[in-house]
Amino acid sequence: MLAFAPLHTAASAAATVVTWLADTLVPLTGGAATAAAIVLFTIGVRLLISPLTVAQVRGERRRAALAPEVRDLQRRYADHPARLQSELFALYRRAGASPVAGCLPALLQAPFFLVMYRLFATGDGSTALLHERLAGVPMGWHLGDGLSAPVVAVFGVLLAALLALAWWSSRRARRAATVAGTPTEGPGAAVLGRLLPLLPYTTVLVALVVPLAAVLYLVTTTGWTALEQAVLRRPQPAGIDVH
Repeated sequence: MLAFAPLHTAASAAATVVTWLADTLVPLTGGAATAAAIVLFTIGVRLLISPLTVAQVRGERRRAALAPEVRDLQRRYADHPARLQSELFALYRRAGASPVAGCLPALLQAPFFLVMYRLFATGDGSTALLHERLAGVPMGWHLGDGLSAPVVAVFGVLLAALLALAWWSSRRARRAATVAGTPTEGPGAAVLGRLLPLLPYTTVLVALVVPLAAVLYLVTTTGWTALEQAVLRRPQPAGIDVH
């Protein structure tokens, strides 16, 4: 397989970090050292982008505070979709609450996930990591590789965790959309309203086709997101400045 130079370099760097973490954790975690290293690597990535996550939450609170004005604009320009979109954009811009800013943390995680996938799917960066195991299952294996009891058990536990986290995130997404006054009128609004709560479940679908190491990354980052939602998005007392 031809290697894309920047991706190969990133995979090599990630392999160095994961290997060092695993070697450090061996006295504490034994045979699960590589799995523990992936968890710590993922947490490190999330800490790295945490300032953007905090900014995202602040933006969500600003948008929630704008909900009455959004509904007023929807009523006023119900028959003029183009004008409605223009007015909504101007409203969000004045308040410093970009409706797309919430995508940044997820987008910034994509390169790290791609590196983790390449590292354990192809051995790019370190073929030795492909042979590391979690509960007897090689970290480079997919769900369909040898459907033995250990494979089914390990993947089953991780997929169940992802499914539970997706369900929880979906419920929160529905509530957040309601509080923030997500538009319910205009082109595509109804479709968007139905799709947004389903997005967390795409993580489960991805986990069905990626190596065990990448599934572990997904479980860790999704769990971290759930923790952030519980802590950062808890209801604020009246009078708290959302800016």
